[in-house]
Amino acid sequence: MKKSLIYTMLAMVLVIVFGPQVMAASEVAAAAPAGVVDYTKAIVLGCSLLAAGIAIAFGTIGTGNGMGQGLNGATNAVGRNPEAQGKILLTMMVGLAMIESLAIYALVVALIVLYANPLIKLIG
Repeated sequence: MKKSLIYTMLAMVLVIVFGPQVMAASEVAAAAPAGVVDYTKAIVLGCSLLAAGIAIAFGTIGTGNGMGQGLNGATNAVGRNPEAQGKILLTMMVGLAMIESLAIYALVVALIVLYANPLIKLIG
């Protein structure tokens, strides 16, 4: 079990480290004239892909943790006081919707970094 976990983590790290460079190099090579490669644009694109991945990762880790704690608290409250289930459920749903909006904000930030990258416009 530990060996497969180590291999899985190693594969994830390799994808996170080398994925942005591969994607950025292919975009730059397709757009550049023959023999000329703009490494500045490749570095910015690679860092943008890495930043988008990190934004999504931390956004979903945080919201998942918050949702788990919210559901834990709600189930404990219903277990202690079953008559208040309706009020607890309503409050829990509103709280979960607020938490889920944070994950959507992380997705929006990642999509802006990927597709409407303002740094690429500065480079030219």
